[in-house]
Amino acid sequence: MTQDLSIRPGLAIPGEELTFTTSRSSGPGGQHVNKTSTRVTLAFSIERSPSLSSYQKALLKERLGSRINAEGILRVVAGRQRSQLANHHAAVARFVQLLQDALQEEPERVATKPTAAARERRLSSKRRRARVKRERGPASLPED
Repeated sequence: MTQDLSIRPGLAIPGEELTFTTSRSSGPGGQHVNKTSTRVTLAFSIERSPSLSSYQKALLKERLGSRINAEGILRVVAGRQRSQLANHHAAVARFVQLLQDALQEEPERVATKPTAAARERRLSSKRRRARVKRERGPASLPED
């Protein structure tokens, strides 16, 4: 039912690696909710996926750790819509977005130096604060 999902250039997850199960959904819908299985759960085994490199698997485990169970399976649940097909599409879209966000490369931080004006503001602020604290101390008596 699902074709290959393009995550990013050079990475596509075949539809065969995804498992879909349906169950009864909660929420509004009246009697419809009680008799139809519209909630869709998408399961994807990160551990067993031949589409991912070991680096990508480690990255997904690190960034999506709270969403992955002990067996290494990532689950995405969609049950907001009244239609099973709409929930199926919502689960797939959320899965693709999760993988895209988790596999996004973080830009390398470029070290910068504070400007002379910024250094001066910092030091003057420290001097001002020290003066306030010094003035809070016990009053000294004038010498005779």
